[in-house]
Amino acid sequence: MAERRMFAKTIVLSDAFLDMPLSARALYMTLGMVADDDGFVNSPRSIMRQCGASVDDMNVLLAKKFILAFDDGVIVIKHWRINNYLRNDRYQATKYLEHKEHLTIQENGTYSLIDESHFGIPSMGIPSIDKDSIDKSNIDAQNASQIESDFATFWNAYPKKKDKKKAHDAFVRIAKDGKLPQIDEILIALESNKRSADWKKSNGQYIPYPTTWLNGRRWEDEVEVKSIRNPRDFERMTEEDYRF
Repeated sequence: MAERRMFAKTIVLSDAFLDMPLSARALYMTLGMVADDDGFVNSPRSIMRQCGASVDDMNVLLAKKFILAFDDGVIVIKHWRINNYLRNDRYQATKYLEHKEHLTIQENGTYSLIDESHFGIPSMGIPSIDKDSIDKSNIDAQNASQIESDFATFWNAYPKKKDKKKAHDAFVRIAKDGKLPQIDEILIALESNKRSADWKKSNGQYIPYPTTWLNGRRWEDEVEVKSIRNPRDFERMTEEDYRF
């Protein structure tokens, strides 16, 4: 078996790939490293343990068709022939010839199952993948991607960038509990806080850490924003007063 493995940018930088959770992407990379020269892996469950992946990560890869699975537990990487090109003098054919007979190679080099009834992996101790579980995996992956995108937006907007990992963990936990409002509502609350006297005084000394703001559900706070009652107040406003 060849020592080196490759991954095509058209696959691992595609939106479909990057939309998956990081743990699912790590599982795909690990499977790609240990697969034989035809892209087959016979022990995906042990690989999952090695890289700390979960059943959900495997289900996402199956649902997104990055891997194809047989009912005896063997899997094959769908885009193997796009990712890897091996010289004939280094190529060692797979021993899973019976499994390979159930595959067809498309013009673009991808594998496809001839008989979809072979789709499933019950022998690994993982429930068979049915349509409902595939749909749920897609939803979970989309939700995870949206949460990550929303956190990036929140982090960019928050004026005190401290303890990013703690803030990220708090954001994800609250979002998964269904207690986080839409990102637009959070941004509106942040803008109100930025204009408040508490956040402006002492050069932002009293702005809470983002984790504290999230855990305290501070987007629900009523914030008193300084208003301009007299036109002459404009003359006394500093640059800081305009900075939202």
